[in-house]
Amino acid sequence: MKGQYLPASTLSGLLGAWSDGTGPAYRLLAERLRLLIADGRIMPGSRLPSERELTDALGVSRTTVASAYRELRDSGYLLSRRGSGSVTALPSKVEPELGRHHAPGIDTDGLYDFTCAAPSAVPGISAAVAEATANLPVHLATPGYHPQGLPVLRAEIAAAYEERGLPTSPDQIIITAGALAATSIAVRAITQIGDRVLTESPTHPNSVDSIRRSGCRVVAVPTSPGGWDLPLLEATIRQSAPRAAWLVVDFQNPTGWLMPAADRQRLAIAFARARTTAIVDETLFELSLDGQEMPPPFASYDPAGVITVGSVSKSFWGGLRIGWMRVPEPLIARVLDAKASMDLGAPVLDQLVVAGLLRRRSTILPERRLEIARRRDALASAVSEFLPSWRFQLPGGGLSLWCELPEPVGSSLVGVAQRNGVLLVAGSRFSPDGGLESFIRLPFTLDPDALRDGVERLAASYNGLTAGSPLRRPAAMIA
Repeated sequence: MKGQYLPASTLSGLLGAWSDGTGPAYRLLAERLRLLIADGRIMPGSRLPSERELTDALGVSRTTVASAYRELRDSGYLLSRRGSGSVTALPSKVEPELGRHHAPGIDTDGLYDFTCAAPSAVPGISAAVAEATANLPVHLATPGYHPQGLPVLRAEIAAAYEERGLPTSPDQIIITAGALAATSIAVRAITQIGDRVLTESPTHPNSVDSIRRSGCRVVAVPTSPGGWDLPLLEATIRQSAPRAAWLVVDFQNPTGWLMPAADRQRLAIAFARARTTAIVDETLFELSLDGQEMPPPFASYDPAGVITVGSVSKSFWGGLRIGWMRVPEPLIARVLDAKASMDLGAPVLDQLVVAGLLRRRSTILPERRLEIARRRDALASAVSEFLPSWRFQLPGGGLSLWCELPEPVGSSLVGVAQRNGVLLVAGSRFSPDGGLESFIRLPFTLDPDALRDGVERLAASYNGLTAGSPLRRPAAMIA
């Protein structure tokens, strides 16, 4: 964890077979340490063991360790602090030239945009708008403010939870202007300034930013290569006693992982014991692409302790700024009070549109899933062909591939790729504490031809960036 001391025995285990390779031992050691820091397996701010301690643990000379630490200091991965010894850090990153707040598909015309994990609208949006417009006049005689949301929409959402085996009253549903707004409201309702909020790492960066802007301290728990590290999560919950937790358990963004039912139950028990309110984002729940049976909602394992967040931005269209929360009954008044200072109600017309789409979701969503699966497979094929050294696990749902690169060059690649017409978000953006420089998220939301062409350009950028740089890990892929 950030700021903690890393014992020599633990670091030795992380280093593994670091000496396998050619070249001076101190450079091999420095390179392995750099990779661990850049990938986030050693968090920035961690205090490394002294030169003497690491020398004894590794069975090498003091000169080897001292020279490796010096290399890391010279490259910005290690800082020497009086009284703290050697503390890990990240060097300054290459920032993209395009502003962070561009409009995908408009400001990015002519570019291959891999920054936005949201697809275009489903067919039938225009018809749903026309139907909603016909139903609008009855609402025009009112002020148009609905702090909790239109009853017709809340009823549709509650019915959807009932179908999934989670008893829900329409009174438990609170409509918001998207999932991010719902998260912000929930955090403000549950926490006070200075409270701890647990998250995964990697995770959705805008939500983490929102939590921090609420004055909370983010406690990021690194995931394991195959998913959530339940023992580490349980230990962190016990040690940090977070007031709230924010998680994505359905096709997690950016990894695409799906938390099994047994893990949901185990984690819900840990939260309940610690009196931690879990805020669980289910925005990607509807995008299961391989016909798999979905686990029960996380809230079904602790209905009184979980706030569930949903949205139509991925399943129908992001242009409909409609999200919601399913709130335990004892928390409804507190959440509505928090919402009143941030959001007086979502647009009535948009709510009518979404209510109509939800009524027809059984006919709309199967086609949506088939199209997204086709794009997922096209992207996976292109990455396998043009970037064979990149590794990824083919997700069973969601909207993106989480790709591991042979070297920690993610931030540098962002700038190089943009000059070649490809927009990316570096893996480090998805880490609340920094690191993950060996990762890139690639959404599969463009059409298949654009995905292939974009990856081909990306491969040219990557090959140009890494030309002459030895790749120290074998090329492999899991797909």
